[in-house]
Amino acid sequence: MTKHSTGTREEWLAARVALLAEEKELTRRSDALAQQRQALPWVRIDKPYRLETEQGSATLAELFRGRSQLLIYHFMFGVDYKAGCPSCSSIADGFNGIAVHLANHDVTLSAVSRAPLAKLQAFKRRMGWSFPWASSYGSDFNADFNVWFSEEQQQAGTVDYNYQREGKWQVRSLEAGAAKGPVEIIAEMTGTDVPTYTRDRPGLSAFVLEDGVVYHTYSSYARGLDGVWNMYQWLDRAPKGRNETGVWWRRHDEYEAAAE
Repeated sequence: MTKHSTGTREEWLAARVALLAEEKELTRRSDALAQQRQALPWVRIDKPYRLETEQGSATLAELFRGRSQLLIYHFMFGVDYKAGCPSCSSIADGFNGIAVHLANHDVTLSAVSRAPLAKLQAFKRRMGWSFPWASSYGSDFNADFNVWFSEEQQQAGTVDYNYQREGKWQVRSLEAGAAKGPVEIIAEMTGTDVPTYTRDRPGLSAFVLEDGVVYHTYSSYARGLDGVWNMYQWLDRAPKGRNETGVWWRRHDEYEAAAE
C-alpha cells in the first residue's frame, strides 16, 4: 500500500488549482528574470581567441555562423579526459533537437571544450550528436570565462567559480572499503582523478555580434544550468521527482552495460 497521501478526484483538483497559482507566479518571476538577464550590460570582447572546428580554425565571431547571437555550452572535456563528462553528456543529448530551431531564430548553439578537436569529434560520433563543437585547446578561452582552473589555483585557493571564491583544494582520502562520493564516481567515468576532473567546470555563456564586434552578455554555472538539463525538467514533473541517492545517470550508450 502506498505511503503517499491519497484523496478523491475533487480533493486532487482543489490541491492542483492551488498549486497552479504558485506555478503561474513562478512563470511570471522567470519571465522577469529573463528580462533582467537581457538588460545586463554587454562587455566587448577584443581578445583574438582562436578555436578549432570541423571547418578549421575559427575566431569567436566565426562561431556565430552568420547569426547575431551565440550560446556556448562549456562542456567538461578536459585535455586529459578519456571521455566527456557524463553529466555534460546528458545535457548535450538535448542539443540536437533544439539547435535547428535556434539556428532558425538567429541563434547558434555550440559546445566548447579544452580537449583537442580529434578527441571531441570521436566522442561526438560515439554519441551520435550533430551540433557544433569547438576545441579551445591551447586557448585562454576556458580560463577567461571561468570554466577551467590550474592546479596552482586549486592548491592556492584562488579558484573563482560561479561568482564565488573556493577554498584550498583538499583531496579526500578514501579508507579501504569506503563508499565513493559523486565527484569520485564521475571523475572515474571520465578516466581521470578528482583534481584533474574538477579543473574543468560546466557553464553556459551568451554572446552577441553587432557591427563586427563580439560582446559577452551572460554566463551561468553549476545549478544555474538546471534549466538546460532537460532530463531534470521532466523528473521534476514525475511522481517521485528526482529521487536520487547517488550518481544514477550514465552516457546514453552505457545504460544497458551498467544494468548487466
